[in-house]
Order: sequence, then C-alpha cells, then structure tokens
Amino acid sequence: MDFVSVHGGHSGQFCSHAENSLEEIILAYIRHGYAWVGITEHVPGLAQRLLYTDQRKLGFTPETLRQRFARYMPECRRLQAKYADTITVFAAMESETYSGYAEHIEGLIAEFHPDYIVGSVHFVGDVNFDYSAAMYQEAVAQAGGIENLYCRYFDDQLAMIERLRPSVVGHFDLIRIFDPAYPVHLALPAVAERVERNLRRIKALDLIMDFNLRALYKGASEPYISRPILTRAKELGIAVVPGDDSHGVANIHENMERGIAILKELGFDMNWRRPRLIAYS
Repeated sequence: MDFVSVHGGHSGQFCSHAENSLEEIILAYIRHGYAWVGITEHVPGLAQRLLYTDQRKLGFTPETLRQRFARYMPECRRLQAKYADTITVFAAMESETYSGYAEHIEGLIAEFHPDYIVGSVHFVGDVNFDYSAAMYQEAVAQAGGIENLYCRYFDDQLAMIERLRPSVVGHFDLIRIFDPAYPVHLALPAVAERVERNLRRIKALDLIMDFNLRALYKGASEPYISRPILTRAKELGIAVVPGDDSHGVANIHENMERGIAILKELGFDMNWRRPRLIAYS
C-alpha cells in the first residue's frame, strides 16, 4: 500500500490561507514517502463578492488571483518534472460552485490544462458557508433552514458533477462542517435521497471520492465522508482515495494512517485509483 493524497498540497505561495512554498510542500510529501500527490490549488475567484474572506482582507481581486494562478500552473509543472524520478505530482486544481462558475471553470481548463479537477462545493446561494460558523448561519438563514441548506448543497453538487465531470469529488459532505447535529440532518429523508442520488451518479460516471482528512485536523470526530455515507459508497463500489487537503508542511500526512485504517476496516481497495487525466482536443 502506498501513501497518496488525491486532494492535497495547497501552498502559501499560491493560497492565502496556507503556508510554505510549493516546492517545500512537494519535498514534504517526498520525505513522508508518498507515491503520488495531487496539488489542488483553488481556482481564482470569478467576482469580488465571491472571493474568500481572507482574500478580500488581503486586498486581492479576481484579476490578481488570476495572475497568481497563472504563476501556479507552470511552477507546478516545473516541480512535476524536477521530482519525477521520486514522486508523481499531478498539477490539478480545486473548483468552486457559485453563480457563473461553470463557464468560468471551463475557461480555466481550456487555458491552463490541469491534470484533473477536484470538484468542490464551498458556496451555497453564493455564501461561503465553510469559512466560519457565522457565515454558515448566514447560509442557513438564506436557504430558509438547515434542511434546505443541506438539500441545496447536494443539488448544487450534482449540478457541478453533471457539468464539470470532475475526476475527483471533493469532501462530499462538507456541508456538515459547523453542524454538530449533522448525523440527524444527513438522515432526513429529503437529504438522504439526495445523498443516494449523488452517490449513484458518481458511481455511474466512475468518479473518485476524496476521503478528506482535513476534518480531523479541525477537530471533527470523523473525516469527510461520514461513516454511513462511506459505507454506502463501499456497497456501490465507488473508488474512495484519501486526501490530506494539506495547507502547509506541518499538516502533510497528518491523520493519514488513521484515515487509511478506516478505509481498510471497511474493505476499500488499497491499490488507490489514480485520477483520470483530462483529455483535451
């Protein structure tokens, strides 16, 4: 069994809420003995109101973020080649899901040719719900209640999957991030139906699910994907691959062995599926 991270390697060089240079990140994965890693920097924001709060505080604009992303991809390609004899590095990117995202992401794919996409949902109703507990409550209020928020999240996730067909679906149940009662809410009939629907579509499209260990770093009792959903993914035969979603050298590999033990206990294949490379015409 190899150590891998299908959703890893945000760097302080190209991400405002991470630390260390991209080369330092890759060298840390090498020190930990990783066979491969996907570097999955965030795509640049589409509009000022859709930037992360930390980006706005630092004075970034969509244009400056685009310029930074334009530096990221060639640097990742350079390091990909530099360390090719030691580790396989995928130059990937993490998408967003907000107003106008589809055309925006498709334009970035055409321009920058990432190796693959991690399809993530961090916004519902254009509110960045995972930034803080206060913004989570704003998203709840805008959705008209917690059940509606969950339903809208999984509806948005399905729409993203259908439009972008990402090789990897990121942190499937991130919507539970600031909800201590999430087991109850995930089991609500309207929510559970959407979870099942999305899982079946992921299986039909043969996508990978990211077993995201960042939740453990932030103090959660289990990773994203929660145990009942993870068990169902195993029943459906969906490929699940660990991702440390690291944001600096200090948390690379953190909780990886704990996460792998969970997947092993449930009988997942330890010959980790590699993401399919995007084919370009």
